[in-house]
Amino acid sequence: MKKPIHPTQDELEFLNLCFNRFIDLFEEIMPDEFWDKPDYVRFFKTKDLFAVYSEVLKYPPVQWVIETNKRPNYSDVGRDLFKFVRHVLMHFPFFERWDDVWIKQSLVNLYSERPRFIHKFLTENEGRDELKYRFWEERHKRMTYISLCLPKNYTAGERVFLRDMVPEKDGVKFSAMFMWDIMKVQVQEIEDGEYNNFRQDAYRPED
Repeated sequence: MKKPIHPTQDELEFLNLCFNRFIDLFEEIMPDEFWDKPDYVRFFKTKDLFAVYSEVLKYPPVQWVIETNKRPNYSDVGRDLFKFVRHVLMHFPFFERWDDVWIKQSLVNLYSERPRFIHKFLTENEGRDELKYRFWEERHKRMTYISLCLPKNYTAGERVFLRDMVPEKDGVKFSAMFMWDIMKVQVQEIEDGEYNNFRQDAYRPED
């Protein structure tokens, strides 16, 4: 069977939609001014950002990037933290603010025949010491430091609040940078190829 060549014309249209929306959200979320907006507005935009990225994951070459050494050089826990946040927002769409989001063991695996990633991440890391990460914000010419506090009471069946694990601003920015590091590999590959109709202004965030 002939191996499909990516991107096809339909995929180019799909990627344009994804990248246009992602960059609009990225450019809105990263500036400091965004965090003065009402909490429910911030959360709506954050969930939209993760939703767009989840759609981009359907494009096969993105999975190839994630599964190879092209992926960003984050630690395993840092990479899994991003994935954890994405899964929490996807599987627990019941809240209007970051500070209200909570999960518990009995609900995480409800209706699932095998342990979900959320459960595996929390059980494997339960009780670990506080972890620290940093990322460079080109827009502000500064290094941003974040701390991850892993819960000690997940397997005891207690509620685990997302706010207690990672602050909203730092967690969202960290995740946004991670998503863009994955996506921009596709941008470079398309730029280097023969697909000149992929919009140049659709995927160039200022930072």
